[in-house]
Amino acid sequence: MIDDFAKENLHSDLRNVREVMLWKLDGLGEYDIRRPLTPSGTNLLGLVKHLSFWESRYFGEVFARPFPEPLPRWDDARERGADLWVSEQETREEVIARYRRVWEHSDATITTLTLDSPGHVPWWPRPDVKLFNVLTHMLTETTRHAGHADILREQLDGSTGTTAELAAPHAEAALWDAQCAKIERAARAAAAQPDQD
Repeated sequence: MIDDFAKENLHSDLRNVREVMLWKLDGLGEYDIRRPLTPSGTNLLGLVKHLSFWESRYFGEVFARPFPEPLPRWDDARERGADLWVSEQETREEVIARYRRVWEHSDATITTLTLDSPGHVPWWPRPDVKLFNVLTHMLTETTRHAGHADILREQLDGSTGTTAELAAPHAEAALWDAQCAKIERAARAAAAQPDQD
């Protein structure tokens, strides 16, 4: 009984955070969803592409249920990092549609298998796993990238939150400016203090 509860709880959280990832793209133009916003090139649409590739692997080949569409090999050094950005030939619609197809495939795996169903992750140091390990890993990984996406989106237009309904309104800009100024003053004051060693 607890296994069914745990599986449904984890699966529900994964479904929710997937939607958050797609909401982060809403209302932004092609340039903003693709452009590098960190020194390592992190970008919103690239995060979605990355999650679609890895989720398809984790809930696909790990459980001998390969995703039916071609993917680059995970161990191909020439392709390293290609899943983290989107070329000009790939459209937003293609990336999002693939992610949604991956969800369907993953959801079927999660629904069909029990939490203790065995799988094999060849790129992990301890490759023999259970569905529980993979489900918690993908929930953690997707949530981590949703956090990245939240920061990137805030840099672009000030939007924060998990849905349009919960997004922090732009009208609060003066409040956020005051908050940032207070934090900046505290950081400068702390940096000016002599070392406490």
